[in-house]
Amino acid sequence: APPGGTTTTLAAGATTTTTVPLQIASPAVGDGATIPAQYTCRGADVAPPLSWTGIPADTVELAIVVRDVDAEGFVHWVVAGMAPTVGGIAEATPPPGIEATNDFGRPGWAGPCPPSGTHNYEFTLFALAEPSGVTAGQPASEAATAVETRAVRASAVLSGSAAAD
Repeated sequence: APPGGTTTTLAAGATTTTTVPLQIASPAVGDGATIPAQYTCRGADVAPPLSWTGIPADTVELAIVVRDVDAEGFVHWVVAGMAPTVGGIAEATPPPGIEATNDFGRPGWAGPCPPSGTHNYEFTLFALAEPSGVTAGQPASEAATAVETRAVRASAVLSGSAAAD
């Protein structure tokens, strides 16, 4: 069977392959739920644990871009250069890839920190068909564009929200 899929044998020896779609999840952040305070500027401001499945067989690189969709796409995190065999990122640990500088001007993760109201955030996992070219410390907008404009084999989104105090 291909990676991320299953093969079923049919009558007369014919086969069919079912591909599992790319999915991203977190045991700490339910899709569409409130992001717990420990992952925001109002808490420890550590990156949440993330895991994924369904990586397409021809993936060369995995990357994650986290954006505040209610703040003109403000970039909170870009991790690129991850091998397609990586299955996730542990909570509060350096990711197995290259981190760009976020839109706060710091390298690595910067948790949600809306100035007012409730903002929505998207954790987008990209399965890339070619290297992103992202470099350590690269400005967030450049790094995010580098990822988002490459040949993307598949992408998946985990959404969450956070509110100002």
